[in-house]
Amino acid sequence: MIFLFAINPVSGGNDKTAWERGIQNYFANLPHQIHQFVLDGKTDDATIRQQIAEHKPDCVVAVGGDGTIKIVAAALLDTGIPLGILPAGSANGMARELGIPPDIQGSLDILLTGTHRAMDVISVNDDDICLHLSDIGLNAQLVRHYEKNNLRGKLGYLRGVVNVLKKRRLMRVSITVGDECIQRVAFMVVLANARMYGTGAIINPDGDPFDGQFEVVIFRRLSFWEILKLFWRYKPFDPKKIEIYPATSIHIETHRRAYFQVDGEYRGRITNLKAAIKPGAVTMLVPK
Repeated sequence: MIFLFAINPVSGGNDKTAWERGIQNYFANLPHQIHQFVLDGKTDDATIRQQIAEHKPDCVVAVGGDGTIKIVAAALLDTGIPLGILPAGSANGMARELGIPPDIQGSLDILLTGTHRAMDVISVNDDDICLHLSDIGLNAQLVRHYEKNNLRGKLGYLRGVVNVLKKRRLMRVSITVGDECIQRVAFMVVLANARMYGTGAIINPDGDPFDGQFEVVIFRRLSFWEILKLFWRYKPFDPKKIEIYPATSIHIETHRRAYFQVDGEYRGRITNLKAAIKPGAVTMLVPK
């Protein structure tokens, strides 16, 4: 087999030398070919496609966090080439969701012993995709603050929470799911293709990235302690404070511009959001 490793050197603010060395040592006495290349954050899509054309891999492996996985997945959509994960980022939400071991040895083992599963992705506004979780409102505002101030780790997130709480505002939203139009006042609306945020906080207990649908999670109320759950608690949120609607497509309108993020990357402020499921669009290599 031919494995192609796409390494993000800055993912999670962690040095990837140990991961690169671990890959080389692991395959040193195995009959597989490996190729590694580094992402630069500027020409990644073109670079990945060029590397795939050159090496014709049996599997492409993202070495990094959720952002890295998404970059590689976008290049592999509808190709049938499986995507493996070495969780070398900070939160590693997608790896956690799929049960990928967090250590080098364990995650490399999955490349040889795992199975292929066709995973859904969410098409967002026709020009973007979401593998994991996207949202408008409070958390997206926190992501913006986190990126703008170059914060790292849970302490950085906590500082962001305190700052964002000072400015939190409710949104009036209109959400069309199928033939139903839902009018709500909320702090946050999440498009969930999975169960939990990268920190382990469960917001969509019945989420499944392989079921041909996603969930719209509406946070009607959100206290300081509820927000802290996004980062330190692994129990589901209080169902009295949230609503969850399964969907294959949605249209969201807000009365004012709202903060918006996709898979942990801030996308700006929007008043309209359209999303639809793309069933089985990317093949994932996951534990059996």
